[in-house]
Amino acid sequence: MADSRLNIPPFAQSCLQVTGNVWFAAQTHPFVQALADGSLPVENFRFYQMQDARYLEAFTDACSIISARCVQPDDKLWFIDAAKLALVVERQLHTEYGKQLGYDATDIAQLTLTPNNLAYQNHMLVTCHRGALLEAIAVLTPCPWLYTELGQRLQTQLGSPSDDHPYVNWLRTYADDGFVAYTNTLLAYLEAAAQESGEQTRQRAQQAFLTSVRYEWMFWQQAWTMQPWPV
Repeated sequence: MADSRLNIPPFAQSCLQVTGNVWFAAQTHPFVQALADGSLPVENFRFYQMQDARYLEAFTDACSIISARCVQPDDKLWFIDAAKLALVVERQLHTEYGKQLGYDATDIAQLTLTPNNLAYQNHMLVTCHRGALLEAIAVLTPCPWLYTELGQRLQTQLGSPSDDHPYVNWLRTYADDGFVAYTNTLLAYLEAAAQESGEQTRQRAQQAFLTSVRYEWMFWQQAWTMQPWPV
């Protein structure tokens, strides 16, 4: 059985400290609490799932950019596989919910991104193109790390969800030991890049990480409010 524990290296710990209470706020957003206890209205979950499917396309692009910047073939391959994970494994989750909630790939492709989603994608992709390798890895680390920690915490607090929980597949996906192993490897890559970087680069990476955590909170918020464009 895979190790179910998250291993947090020193630089990741420093990133977490920079976030202050933002990390906790993202972990405990009302959307998350309602999703966990099953009271989240289905229309909010549908809104979230469709926006998330489009976000994962940008996450895949970010992983592909990082792969191209890696020197060692094994490192390139891991980030290629990470891109594939976002498209294949998590897309399967979206596809299954799409059958239940009444949307398909065409609906997702035609979706108007929320302001929060669009801003998060731009932040991630611009950082991957323009920042140092450490900044590029740091900008995408909060998403899988936060989801993995959330999945583990909810499982500890609530136990394994019952088969009749409306969001059981979502809860099981992010509590899975394989997802923990994936996140641990990403954190190890973050640490290796930090060890090869100067202090200014490390500080920029910490800020990129913090901004992504803020966007994670905002991603829950845009689904909680079903955010429209104001004009």
